[in-house]
Amino acid sequence: MANAMTRPLSRSDLLITATHEACLKALAAAPGGQLRRRDLLKAIEQAVPMDAWALEGLEASGVPRWHKIFGFSSVGMGKAGWVIKERGTWRITPEGRSLIAQPLEARHYLNELTARYDAWKSSQIAPTVPVTTPTTDEEGINDALLLADPEERIEQTLTLAHDTLAAELISTIKSCDPEFFERLVVKLLLKMGYGGSRQEAGQAVGRSGDGGIDGVINEDRLGLDAIYLQAKRWEGSVGEGPIRDFKGALDAKGAHKGVFITTSTFTPAAIEAARTSRSYRIVLIDGARLAQLMIEHDLGVSVAATYQLKRLDSDFFSED
Repeated sequence: MANAMTRPLSRSDLLITATHEACLKALAAAPGGQLRRRDLLKAIEQAVPMDAWALEGLEASGVPRWHKIFGFSSVGMGKAGWVIKERGTWRITPEGRSLIAQPLEARHYLNELTARYDAWKSSQIAPTVPVTTPTTDEEGINDALLLADPEERIEQTLTLAHDTLAAELISTIKSCDPEFFERLVVKLLLKMGYGGSRQEAGQAVGRSGDGGIDGVINEDRLGLDAIYLQAKRWEGSVGEGPIRDFKGALDAKGAHKGVFITTSTFTPAAIEAARTSRSYRIVLIDGARLAQLMIEHDLGVSVAATYQLKRLDSDFFSED
């Protein structure tokens, strides 16, 4: 297979480049450099010649193929700093205007788009498994998936989609205020079944704090067994110091269980400090695990589409 630098550009590659260029030009020409998404899509369709393949409605949703391709690939435009999306309105940035001062060359543009998106994703969250950039053939089909059965293809596609979603979750959490994050981690523990089905079992302590405790989950109605939470939106890795402070807060409460949740990662010293606790147990949840749990328990995410995978019913064709 040809590598990413030498392989022929696929129809998807060319469509992405053309629609992105049309998008940026439409925004640049619009009053205030911004358009509602529906108006932007109309402008793109008028500017880019669409063949039957691009206009074909996908079976599950009826949405034209180019809408899906543009919608997914345009995530990178925002992370690259060329557009800003806010409440259904798209706005071009000064860097986006500079980009379209010259016509876009497809291969160079796609390489830059991928590099900027990967840099953004790495800055948000470390993937739980290494993710490699897929290569494509002339029809824009992932080479690795060609050798897999349908179930494996779906699994790999979901893994890539959820990896992107995880980065989006962590980025969004970092933009929220600390009190929101404290409430979020309480809701997550309740979603996971701690405290039973009682929503009143969880409580965020709030801005005032409570001796280094950000939230409490009462596992029984009388509060005889409680889980104490510490929630930290962190840019760098959480070191041993915050874990020792959390231990002190647990000691003050006479607690037996603690969960320390962060949007970043933990240093080896922090992990060791949590592991060596004897009178109580401390569980550490880093950003990658936090995003995974939110996706698994449908917190802060919603189902975008549902597909049915059908197989041959051999019983139907069997002889009596």
